[in-house]
Amino acid sequence: MPGMNLDLSTAVHYHLEQFPPAELDQGRLVPELLAATDALARYDQALQGMHNSEIFLAPLRGQEAVVSSRMEGTISTMDEILQLEAEYEEDDESAIEEFRSDVIETALYRRALNTAQRQLEEGRPLTESLVKSIHQQLLSFGRGARRSPGLYKREQNYVGARGNREVHFVPIAPEHLAHGMESLFRLIGNDGLPILLRTALAHAEFEALHPFEDGNGRVGRMLITLMLWRGGAIAAPHFYISRYFEEHKDEYISRLRDVSAAGDWEGWCQFFLVAVREQALQNLRIAQEIRDCYEEMKLRFAELLASKYSVAALDYMFSQPIFSNSRFTRRAGIPAATAARFSRVLLQDGLLKTVRSAAGRRSAIYRFEPLMEKVRI
Repeated sequence: MPGMNLDLSTAVHYHLEQFPPAELDQGRLVPELLAATDALARYDQALQGMHNSEIFLAPLRGQEAVVSSRMEGTISTMDEILQLEAEYEEDDESAIEEFRSDVIETALYRRALNTAQRQLEEGRPLTESLVKSIHQQLLSFGRGARRSPGLYKREQNYVGARGNREVHFVPIAPEHLAHGMESLFRLIGNDGLPILLRTALAHAEFEALHPFEDGNGRVGRMLITLMLWRGGAIAAPHFYISRYFEEHKDEYISRLRDVSAAGDWEGWCQFFLVAVREQALQNLRIAQEIRDCYEEMKLRFAELLASKYSVAALDYMFSQPIFSNSRFTRRAGIPAATAARFSRVLLQDGLLKTVRSAAGRRSAIYRFEPLMEKVRI
């Protein structure tokens, strides 16, 4: 939100020199902390026990991209972002302008999260440099490219409703940002605090700092997943929380404002821990539904395809439920002629739907409908 002609009369201002909180009543938070830890552990253990858990996690990552972007007013669907990814290779941005800008931004979120997770797996530490690189990729194309990708803000920014000149929150001023980010990453590295509380405090602080010109909410929610993973709360970077925040958006915003307005860090932490517990249980239900769908489809594929490659085809379609036929024949680990036969059989049976027919050099795009029915939001 630009800084001209704004109404600051009711705005809450950043809590300068009050982070980290001097005192945090951890005793008050014990019940929620234990419940959140237990639910997160159950979700994590369930995924570790699943065959090829990546096929269950790919749809959850897609949901996270859609919901987290939607919280910022960027509206897209799972079908749209998966079709975009199906049509263009990850390093080919030459023709994506035919997609709506909202779809492009959501696909960039998904890509930035995947890249950050891969870099951490390769040993890159969770630092300001990594956060800047996430932001740079998130805003690398389309509308975001004009909003200083990868660079901290140089002018004061404001938080308010879209299309409304009323400011709800005034983040830290640019001249204090370097010190604020230093304090934030000092807390992120403080192993003396339980990881769930550390993540709660870090998320609230990142949102209050609002270090970038745009994209702060999305980057801040990515950090939750990355912190929980690096802090050992989950075995892999596969926990996504935006859906709970969106479903309780008014309370989410109110609790964050109360941190600066009243120093209510405990109230925010309680909300965050409940969010972790509820989202872990919801994610577990979704993963179990996807697993059940997988087991059902494994039998259908074996019957329909009558091939030793039926499981390879199924795994590919669970990880890429909207895909180009040419990429399927190249990347599914199946002989090309066999893959082409599979596509024909599955289309005839109705398990695949045609998103776009083949035309000229452009391959047909197919949608694996049984899975898409489970993951659309």
